[in-house]
Amino acid sequence: MKFKMLLALTASFTTIGCATGGLTGQGDSRSISQSARQSAAQQHPEVVAEFGGTVDANRNAYVAGVGSKVAVQSGIQGAGSGAYTITTLNSPVLNAFAVPGGYVYVTRQLVGLMDDEAELASVLGHEIGHIAADHSRGRQNRGILTQLGALAIGVLTGSGDLAQLAGTVGQGLFLSYSRSQEYEADALGIRYMTAAGYDANASASLLASLGAAEALDSRIAGNDQRSVPSWARTHPLSDDRVQRANALASQVQRAGAGVRNRDQLLNAIDGMTWDDDPAQGVVRGNRFLHPDLRLEFSVPQGYGIQNGSSAVSITGSNGQAQFSGGPLGGGLDAYIGQVFQALAGGQAQINFPPPQTTTVNGITAAYSTARASTRQGQLDVTVFAYQWDSNTAYHFAMITPAGSGLGPFGSMVGSLDRLSASEAAAIRPRVIDVVTVKASDTVQSLAGRMAYDDYKLERFLVLNSLSANSQLSPGSKVKLVVYGNR
Repeated sequence: MKFKMLLALTASFTTIGCATGGLTGQGDSRSISQSARQSAAQQHPEVVAEFGGTVDANRNAYVAGVGSKVAVQSGIQGAGSGAYTITTLNSPVLNAFAVPGGYVYVTRQLVGLMDDEAELASVLGHEIGHIAADHSRGRQNRGILTQLGALAIGVLTGSGDLAQLAGTVGQGLFLSYSRSQEYEADALGIRYMTAAGYDANASASLLASLGAAEALDSRIAGNDQRSVPSWARTHPLSDDRVQRANALASQVQRAGAGVRNRDQLLNAIDGMTWDDDPAQGVVRGNRFLHPDLRLEFSVPQGYGIQNGSSAVSITGSNGQAQFSGGPLGGGLDAYIGQVFQALAGGQAQINFPPPQTTTVNGITAAYSTARASTRQGQLDVTVFAYQWDSNTAYHFAMITPAGSGLGPFGSMVGSLDRLSASEAAAIRPRVIDVVTVKASDTVQSLAGRMAYDDYKLERFLVLNSLSANSQLSPGSKVKLVVYGNR
């Protein structure tokens, strides 16, 4: 989360994923329409920004190179010379998605989960398949903007403007596909990757890894209070999907044929950030800590934290909140007024009482609660702002049931505090470390080196597609997650 002024986000992402069709022509003469390409190109910088930027140039070029090999098999004019733009995003979310206009995105977290280059080719082939099959035609973006944004659509103003303010809007920026479209994209992706020389069995192995990662995430969810969209939520992993992928692979090639290029993938991801990037802030249990901004706060137990490039969303059963910031300007009262105005989205006026002043952990603060009438009933909308320094303010914007005021967020607004220099310095990134197995190594001994306080073994097994009774071969390579340097 590198805070941008929340009020400036209203114009962002108004058209992504809403194209009625991205292709022109028929058969082998198909091409990506100029209008779709221009729209995707205009939106690309904002997509990248909302996902925390891109990975380094070498890793991005490696992934794009694999994608180009697969894309050229799609039958789209210019597929081998720039028709597709493939970007690896600096995001801790397990996801990949395509935007009409030939733009394909994959997150570093998903790339880090992969066992080899063929699995990377399978994911990119699937997303390219969505574009080549023109699955966007006639569909609207039904993505999960964040629960705060979703609640706000048609609630406060009857418009989608508040949803555009969601700081993590980019992380839910996905078209929702039907089951038949997902199966078609699977089939196309396997066909493309096989034609590019890859082992089509990698599609099933990657789907199995994603399923294991999802299951582990669910187990950990009570301890790690994060709420993030994932590839499995936007491309549902139905029970028969792995079996279908295996069947498709057997139809297009001899089982096990084609390259896997494990060493190439492992070399590319060695040293790559895993989980949160401290430059954007990190989630540790129910705490959010930002070492560069030198701040922290805690959310209520049982509430999820979703970190974006410009805001943090907090979601739960009895309310939603968002943490962001911007220039202080004319003082806290004026700042709070600007936030309320932004929440209204220019479509309505939220009348709020004069802010009350207080102090939180030595920080000057002010807050105001307004009652908003909605089609679903009445809600309380509270803005709680802090004067961080002479030029900067931060704030929580909270939506709770009418009459509850701060509701479950009382302790949260009182938890915002400054990090000391030593506390900030102690927050280190987790990185992937590719190691060569020694004769004395076991699954358990290697898992003990994982940079976590819990679920060390389970995390190691999922990361490497292993089981607890797997036998490791000396000289083979496995992935660890260790603490790196900032």
